[in-house]
Amino acid sequence: MATSDLTAGAQPLGLRAERRRFGEDAIKGIFALCALVSVLTTVGIVAALLLPSIEFFQEVSLVEFFTETRWAPLFSNASFGVLPLLVGTFSVTIWACLVCMPFGLGAAIYLSEYARPRARRILKPALEVLAGIPTVVYGFFALTFFTPFLQDLGLDVGVFNALSAGIVMGVMLVPTVASISEDAMSAVPQDLRDGAYGLGASRLQVSTRIVVPAAISGIVASYVLAISRAVGETMIVLIAAGQLARITFDPREAIETMTAFIAATGIGDVPTGSTAYKTIFAVGLTLFCITLVMNVISIRLVRKYREIYE
Repeated sequence: MATSDLTAGAQPLGLRAERRRFGEDAIKGIFALCALVSVLTTVGIVAALLLPSIEFFQEVSLVEFFTETRWAPLFSNASFGVLPLLVGTFSVTIWACLVCMPFGLGAAIYLSEYARPRARRILKPALEVLAGIPTVVYGFFALTFFTPFLQDLGLDVGVFNALSAGIVMGVMLVPTVASISEDAMSAVPQDLRDGAYGLGASRLQVSTRIVVPAAISGIVASYVLAISRAVGETMIVLIAAGQLARITFDPREAIETMTAFIAATGIGDVPTGSTAYKTIFAVGLTLFCITLVMNVISIRLVRKYREIYE
């Protein structure tokens, strides 16, 4: 029989499985259910915040909410300007970022480029232990240890202040930045490092000019995650920063953040359904929108600077 006849009669080979694999279908269904639960949870949170917030903004205008400089929703002469809470939130966040970003990136560079494998296996889990400490412990640490320490250094800080809360919050966020950034740096191919060393570059030059730019998308993601956590942190600012809503950029003074207001008012004796009660949801929706915008910006930056290696 001719070869052409054999070829003509041969059946094409397919890559499809001969029988249905029910185990894989079950696993796929479980993963889809997990994704669905996450989406439904997010939708539920938005619905829980949106409905009372709409009722609140029917009583208080958006212009007053975002332009007034006095926040006193629980007083008889009520005022609903959220600017003091926004300023307090971003003030603490800035101080936290000044601590966690450089120290977290420095720790990541050391773990990825300088530490020996044995030292990395010891130091990285030890660093990540900081992320497992309850935030209420950080809050009391800031109030009872760090604030007196700043006073002993000669700084004129009050018992409650934004500086102490921000610095301690930054220490809490160092493991977040360090861990994610180190993972991104470890994913950079070794060939890039070897090529730079072959051209005579030092280890510092390789770390800062080769590895860090190649892992910039992961570093940016760690920064945005740290900022999001700082904006949404509650217990540290509730305990150490105070509950005095005012517009001040002096970190030595007491301030109030959005999360601290929500936590303090939510456990109080505010009548359900009142305008003062609805401020909790309005502030929560504002915080949700800020976090959403930051995540959208993060996704755009990560996609723009992402490096793909074969």
